[in-house]
Amino acid sequence: MTAVLEPPAHTAPGGVTFLELEITGRCQLTCSSHCYAEAGPTKGHGTMTGDDWRRVIDEAAAMGVETVQFIGGEPTLHPEFAQFVRHALGAGLRVQVYSNLYRVRAERWELFAHPRVSLGTSYYSDDPDEHDEITGRTGSHDSTRANIVEAVRRGIPVKVGIIHMRDGQRSEQARAEMEALGVDHVKVDRVRAVGNAARTTLIPSTSELCGRCADGKAAILPDGTVTPCVLGRFLPAGSVKPAGLQAVFAGEQWAEIAASIPRRRGGCVPDSCTPKEDSCQPSPGVVTACNPDKDGSDCAPAETPACRPAYN
Repeated sequence: MTAVLEPPAHTAPGGVTFLELEITGRCQLTCSSHCYAEAGPTKGHGTMTGDDWRRVIDEAAAMGVETVQFIGGEPTLHPEFAQFVRHALGAGLRVQVYSNLYRVRAERWELFAHPRVSLGTSYYSDDPDEHDEITGRTGSHDSTRANIVEAVRRGIPVKVGIIHMRDGQRSEQARAEMEALGVDHVKVDRVRAVGNAARTTLIPSTSELCGRCADGKAAILPDGTVTPCVLGRFLPAGSVKPAGLQAVFAGEQWAEIAASIPRRRGGCVPDSCTPKEDSCQPSPGVVTACNPDKDGSDCAPAETPACRPAYN
């Protein structure tokens, strides 16, 4: 059993409090038009071993990280997923599981019901055919929707991100449907030219990022590479394998990467634009509106004014 670590006396170098752990590239879905990680059924779990991930979790907790998000791919497909979650909880961390909720094993519900665990998921349309076309998996709409309903029924915090990719997509109808089902946190964001969505782009651009990557957050990819977020995967800042997480955050490469990301113009309501337990939209992630009195995405492109609603 993992011992609970004492609360850290300081925050991680770089002020990182939210850490995305991309533990696998495998996914049941084939989101060919937008998946940032280019995940799919034939992808693997990467070169990070179970012991590597546990070491990262322990180091993160000792350094002041408050929340880890297990993401993929579909993180629940990793053979040690449940052990990782329990290890993080034992280390005193909060856990967010970013799952497609396409399939949820019965025993997972007990794990998700832990008071320091929350769920995040993607939902694309209230129209089953449109949703399934986007995911590339027939029946994914009905399965994901049913599991969202079950999470709400069980009182498990669930946050839904809707990614808008094309004219006529029923994104706002999907938002209204989720709110009607009792989901408290629903946000819409545009597609970002990263991963599958960047096939027409020769070089990924930092302008596609929200402008706050590396501000209190970071990501670790399946091979151990540290990046400013899962969307900023084209900005490697080092690897946890040779020297560990703290060495990466304290290094010059991390500082240079963080400085290279264009920041927002303008300001946001204090504390409402930090990652906290929410990730900036990965595929998509779940965000908190910059203005609590005005709905919208807090992950507008870095080159646009801050706190701008994602869609009219």
